[in-house]
Amino acid sequence: MNAFRRNVLKGAAGASAVAVAVAAGLLKPTQAMAAWNVPVEVASSIAGITSIAILAEKNALPLVGNFGMSGGAEGFISTRIKMGQTSLIRAVVSAGGKTFTTAKEVKVTIGGCGG
Repeated sequence: MNAFRRNVLKGAAGASAVAVAVAAGLLKPTQAMAAWNVPVEVASSIAGITSIAILAEKNALPLVGNFGMSGGAEGFISTRIKMGQTSLIRAVVSAGGKTFTTAKEVKVTIGGCGG
């Protein structure tokens, strides 16, 4: 079997699997077009940071990531997250036995044409 034919068959199988999921109601078009590459950065100048956690409040699994910091590490995290709808993104910084938090709303525009 040549490589081109194999790639065409794989693509057709993948497309049919998505079509079946949509028809069965397991996958909704709004979910398929959700923002999947939202860049998020957390920077802190607090001394003695031990961890930084990022939460997306309206996600099915709100904890996006929990990053442990060792002694002397710079308080900076940069990552991309998947969001299905506009939500507050919360950063939680632990330092010196205390917890600090801040939040910012991130808007998700379905299809990239809205506010």
